[in-house]
Amino acid sequence: MHHRASLASDLRSLGLAPGDTVMVHASVRAVGEIAGGPDEIHLAIKDVLTPAGTLMMYASCPQYVDEIGRGNLSPAQESELREKLPAFDPETARSARDNGALVELLRTWPGSRVNPHVVRFVAWGRRAEDLFVLQPWDYAFGRGSALERFLELDGKLLLLGCDHDTVTFLHYAEHVADIPGKRVSRYQVPVLENGARVWRWMEEVDTSENGAHPNWPDRFFARLVDAHLKATSNEGGWVGDARTHLIRARDLFDFACPIMERVARDAAAADALLGRTP
Repeated sequence: MHHRASLASDLRSLGLAPGDTVMVHASVRAVGEIAGGPDEIHLAIKDVLTPAGTLMMYASCPQYVDEIGRGNLSPAQESELREKLPAFDPETARSARDNGALVELLRTWPGSRVNPHVVRFVAWGRRAEDLFVLQPWDYAFGRGSALERFLELDGKLLLLGCDHDTVTFLHYAEHVADIPGKRVSRYQVPVLENGARVWRWMEEVDTSENGAHPNWPDRFFARLVDAHLKATSNEGGWVGDARTHLIRARDLFDFACPIMERVARDAAAADALLGRTP
C-alpha cells in the first residue's frame, strides 16, 4: 500500500523539485491503493513542491454548461437546457467528470483557487495569482490564458498514469500555432450578469474530439506526447503503481508546434513525423 511519503519520494526521483510550477494530469486508479485515500496524491505533490511551488490542474465545467450552440445537441435538448441549466459559478461548480477525480479533490481542498471562466483551471501555491491575473473570454486556451502564463513560468507537465491524449496544454499550441483552416467553435454559456442568468457567446479553436484542424489524426495529442518522449529518451518512472512522466512544457511546445503546422499542410506527414500507429 502506498502512502503520502512514498508518493513524494517517487515524485522526487522523477525530478519534481521545490519551487516547480507543475500542471498535473492523473489517474487515481492507476496509482493503486493509498493509505488515507486519493487526497494523499495532491498532498504528496505539494510536499515536494513546497509552498514555493505551484500546482495546477484543468477542471473545466459540469456536463452541458459549454454545449449550447455547438451543434451536438438536438433543438429539443438545447431548449430544455436553456430552461433548466443554472448559471455557471466557477467557485462552486463541479469539475468535469472526464477530467478525473483528483482535480475535484484539489479544487475543494482549502487553499485552492480557480479562474473565473468556464475554461476553468485550479491552482495552489506561490504563483496561483500570476496564473490567473488575466482571463480572456474568447480563445481562453490561447493568448493571455493561464496556459500561456504557465509556459512563461517554465512549467512542467506531470503525466501520472494518465492517457497522454488528455494533455490540455497542447490546446494552447493549437491556438497559437500558425495554422490556416483551424476549426472554430462558438457556443453559449449561462453566466450571471447583474444578478440575472444570461447566455453569453464564446469562441475557441475547436477543443472537442472533432479536432482543431481537419488533418488531425486520431489521438493526435497522445502521438505528439509519445513521440516527444521517445525523441528525448524520457522513459519516466513510477509513482505508486502509475507509469509517470515529467515533461518541460516549453520543450513539448517547441516540438509540437512545427509538427502541427506541417500536418495542417499535409495530413500524410503525421505518420512520417510521429511514426505509424500500431
